[in-house]
This record gives sequence, C-alpha cells and structure tokens, in this order.
Amino acid sequence: MTASYALKELTWWNEKIEDLVRQAGLDCYEQQFEICDYEDMLCYEAYVGMPSHYPHWSYGKAYERQKTFYSYNLTGLPYELVINSDPCIAYLMKDNSLLLQILTMAHVYGHNDFFKNNRLFKNNTRPELTVEMFKTHADRVRGYVANPGIGPKEVERILDAAHALRFQVRRLGKGKPPDRKQLAKEKSEGGPVPERLQNDLLGFIIERGKLSDWEKDLVNIVREETYYFLPQVETKIMNEGWASYWHYKLLNQLGLPQGLHFEFLQRHNMVVRPHEGRINPYFIGFKMFEYLDKTYGLEKILAIREEDRDQAFLRRYLNQELCEELRLFSYRIRGVDIVVSEVADEAGWKYIRDELANSVGLGTVPLVNPLTVENGKLVLEHVYDGRELEMTYAKETIKYVVDLWGDCAEIQTKLNNRNKVIRCGMDKLVCVWDM
Repeated sequence: MTASYALKELTWWNEKIEDLVRQAGLDCYEQQFEICDYEDMLCYEAYVGMPSHYPHWSYGKAYERQKTFYSYNLTGLPYELVINSDPCIAYLMKDNSLLLQILTMAHVYGHNDFFKNNRLFKNNTRPELTVEMFKTHADRVRGYVANPGIGPKEVERILDAAHALRFQVRRLGKGKPPDRKQLAKEKSEGGPVPERLQNDLLGFIIERGKLSDWEKDLVNIVREETYYFLPQVETKIMNEGWASYWHYKLLNQLGLPQGLHFEFLQRHNMVVRPHEGRINPYFIGFKMFEYLDKTYGLEKILAIREEDRDQAFLRRYLNQELCEELRLFSYRIRGVDIVVSEVADEAGWKYIRDELANSVGLGTVPLVNPLTVENGKLVLEHVYDGRELEMTYAKETIKYVVDLWGDCAEIQTKLNNRNKVIRCGMDKLVCVWDM
C-alpha cells in the first residue's frame, strides 16, 4: 500500500501531539522522526535501531530471519522503533497508514518521556552521546577487521565470547572507573577480585585476564553497549505500558475524524491484546498504568515511571484485582501436559505476582560472579536462588569464559541440592564434579 498523505499533514499531526504532550506534563527530549521503507526498518530492527553499528554475523542472521518471516507474512514489522538518545530518534515506515503514523508518534513520545525521566536510564546512560558512541564502536571494530594482523576471524572469535557473557556485568550501575591510587591499593592488598568487580565478570576479565589491548577493547565495547541496553531490558513492561497508555490518552484527545478514530481503536487493541501462552508487556503495562492513574492520579504514576523497574513495579502494584482482570495464572509442564498450578484467587495471586516478577528483566539470566583465581584458573560462583543452571547452556558458556580468560575456568553451583563444579580446560573439555 502506498501512503496517500503528505509529509505536511504528518507534520501537522505531530505538532498537535506535541502540544498535548506538553499540556499533560510529560518531559521529553527533542524528538526527531525519520521516514524509511520496510527494508530500512528491517535493517534498523536487526541492528538494534542504531544508524551505525559494528558488524557481526548475529545481526545479519537476525536481518535475514526477519526478512524471510516478513516475506511469508509470518510476522509484521514493529509499529515503532525508537532510540534512547538526545535528540530522541524514531523511525516511521513510509507505507504505514496515516493513523498508524499518528499512533506511532504518540507512542514514541511516551517512550521519550520514559527515557528522560526513569532513574535507570538517567543513572546508566548518556543519551547525548548514544549515536556517537555506537558510531565510534563500529569504526573501531571495522578497523580491527581490516587490520591484516587481526582480521575478521579473530574479531568474530572475541565478539562471540563477549556476546555470550554480555549480561555478566554490574546490574545496578557501572560505578566509577578506578583511579591509579585505587588500582595500586588493590594490587598491594592482593586478592584477585576487588569489591567493585565482584559482580562484573566482563570487567574482571578485561582488567585481570590475558587479553591483548585490541581484544580488551572489543570486550569493553560489548560491555559498554550492554550498559546502554540494560535499562531497556529491566523496564520492558513499564516502558511499553507507559508508551501505550499515553498513545491511548493522547489520541482520544486529538479529535480524530471518525474513520481515523475507528482505525485507532482497532490498532490499539492489536497492540495491547493479551497473547496466548506468553506475556504481552504492552498489555500488562497498559492495564496497570490505566488502573494506577484511575486509583491514585497523574502525580503518582509520574513518580512510579521515574523510580521503578519492572520487578519492583510488579511486586508493588500488581494486586489481586489486577491479576483477576488480566486473567493471570501460573503453570507447570509435566511430560507432555501443561498443568495450571495457581490461579488469581485469594490464595494464589501473590504466588503468580512473584513468579511473574522473577521472570522479567534479568530475572531469568543467571548471575555468575568471579570468586577467586587459583594458579591461573578462574573460579566463578553461580548465585543460586533455587533455580538451577540449564546445563547445556552452562557447558557451552564456560567455553567462552575460557576463550576470554585465556586459562582454565570453573563454576561453583548447585544441582539436585548438591554442590557441584563445572570445569573447563584449555582443551574445551567440560566436566562436572562434586565439591
């Protein structure tokens, strides 16, 4: 379908939305929209939305997968793709209908406000440097690929390992880099894992491993970009719920013509509808913010969007009434059967709330910390919270640890209520031992 509206008309609607955004008290970065075709949108989606990004086979794979699915009508393209940057950049696909563009622009302003005000984004990202950071990273990686002494194969080897471990960094903020006095003090005191690196496996490997300078730089590039994305991982339900709530509220105030308003209701319901067999973050977040605004008012939800992440948001505000309205339940898989274990009644809703809270953000990513170094061997500790490591992934992941550390490595964990060690040597043979 070819769009039948003019850019001038799109600009007019955007100005009306901006006026309503200001009247509502939302606080946004300067907003920039770029019009692109569907192939560009596929590229931006595969390369995490950035105008420039370093090359890696995983991004090409994601592009080809999405392109194939889209070609066979097995999936659609994202309604919106927006970058946490200052100015905030978002993409509009030119073949979208006028109403879909209007809805997308309103949705983007909700994300923009969330990026600027939520504490995880404020404390852990530098939006004014986002685009330049990704461009600089891309240039450095391409430089290593083009270097005859390094080449694409070695670059890919390091990036593969760093990607496998990318979420093994400090989860509550990067902290300040050490100065020379601090480094000297740590060295004089001994002890292989200083406090500032005890929850930062990638940081520890960069500082204490056997990597060359260019290898350290590649791992640090992955680490820095992980810090950019962590707030988005930790606030998926809140961020999408906030944007969905505000696109709904803004479009109801726009005075849309009847035809556009009917399409708006259809599109909105498609965005926030519940999904069979899985959680739709748009649905959960939208319903919760709608409920909280009616119950506590605008000032309260503005404070919530500033202070919380998904886990705290769900634990504090997902009550029995909402669990029942959202028809949430928990289940277990027994053989080939799916068995409902809890429903949202007086006895079960808290269990459902806690199960959901434990499964969002980084809740499903095991936390593995550097513990000590013994004769060159890196000893890691899996922070056991009642959930065991998935052994297939654990055995493959520890091989990547060996690649980056440059020596043997082991993970101390618990399996079947017994203390175990997963050990990998330089030959990449993995063994599991009792402690």
